[in-house]
Amino acid sequence: MQIVFMTPGSGDNFYCENCLRDKAIVVALRAMGHEAASMPLYLPPLMQDTDPGDAKTPVFFGGVNVYLQQRFRLFRHTPRWIDKLFDSNRLLRFAARKVGMTKASVLGETAVSMLRGASGRQAKELDRLVSYMRKSSRPDVVVLSNAMLLGMAPRISEELDCAVVCMLQDEHDFIDALPDGYADDAWDLMRKSARVVSMFVAPSKYYADLMGQRLGLPEGAVKVNYNGIDPEGYSPADSPPDPPVIGYLSRLHPDKGLDLLTEAFIELRSQPGLENIELLIAGGMTQNFKDYVEEQKRSLQRAGVSDSVRWIDDFDRQSKRDFLPKLSVMCVPDRSGPAAGMFVIESLLAGVPLVEPSGGVIPELLEATGGGLLYDPDKPGDMTAKLTELLTDPQRARAMGRSGRQVALEQFTAPAAAERLIALFETLD
Repeated sequence: MQIVFMTPGSGDNFYCENCLRDKAIVVALRAMGHEAASMPLYLPPLMQDTDPGDAKTPVFFGGVNVYLQQRFRLFRHTPRWIDKLFDSNRLLRFAARKVGMTKASVLGETAVSMLRGASGRQAKELDRLVSYMRKSSRPDVVVLSNAMLLGMAPRISEELDCAVVCMLQDEHDFIDALPDGYADDAWDLMRKSARVVSMFVAPSKYYADLMGQRLGLPEGAVKVNYNGIDPEGYSPADSPPDPPVIGYLSRLHPDKGLDLLTEAFIELRSQPGLENIELLIAGGMTQNFKDYVEEQKRSLQRAGVSDSVRWIDDFDRQSKRDFLPKLSVMCVPDRSGPAAGMFVIESLLAGVPLVEPSGGVIPELLEATGGGLLYDPDKPGDMTAKLTELLTDPQRARAMGRSGRQVALEQFTAPAAAERLIALFETLD
């Protein structure tokens, strides 16, 4: 089967769960004998996770060109040789670091324009994408990485005569944050384009239900396929860290609750027996959240615990495999109810248990694996109490980690997710 994944890149700036999911699935599909390809959108993909063959594929809808075409009429008609100058990987990575290209509050007009597809201001980018795909391959299935790409669906379906599958993963928070009525316009446009989509696939029952309702789809129309990670290289530590270590692996972003974790860490350090615990933080950020991160650092410094906190800049595949075994417990106090929870699967593959809020996909994953404790985010102090339970009982924590790892190896690997996805594709007309 020929399958093409349309995946927005992160420009190497933050822990991107969509990028991780799509890359892992593509690699697993190739191992199964399918012709699977990745086509990067907006920004380049993670360099260290890029296959040499995929590295030759150009970036489509380059972020700088998308911005220029949105703001200035001239750039909607410039020849390709000019556009190509703005699509260089070096420029796109620089722009991603300096501009904060993913900030929802400044992207209302652009998001709606992209969802208009062939009638949007980036129409020539869509022309280029379809032309490239027509010449390079005739896919059986084109996979859109998320619903924000639905504006492409009608044109791709019509001109390439193939099935269009739309993955769903955490779009609702971004869309709902769009200002000045753009969110309503975006939802309306997505519902319209959804009519040509052959199948929607969500990474959890929670998100299948939520997005099915938001997109106006019939009950049961959104299929569920839990995400998977390539398990190679993930292994537990030989013994528990001493002193205990709490880990955080996600974007450094208010929605992910880094401030809640720093507050909890400060409180935990004041408890008898936990005076020496440490905190490791990884995941990266966009420039627009630098002030937020700096405030967390100041809070830790004011509390006199900053020397026990390490900020890990690298979060590529090998860095994560080195980072995870150093942890006693993982905690990402996500405020938004995550759709997928890739960091949960990565933690469990390394035998690291979790303490997580009881929202989104998290209960589904922890109940399936037995790999951690849930806390009530509406109950003050409950996160700190659950962290205390595992930090003061390392044997219990390691038992949870072992249980979680065993189930993750059976159900939440990339090969298992790829097999389930192909089974879904085989039901398409």
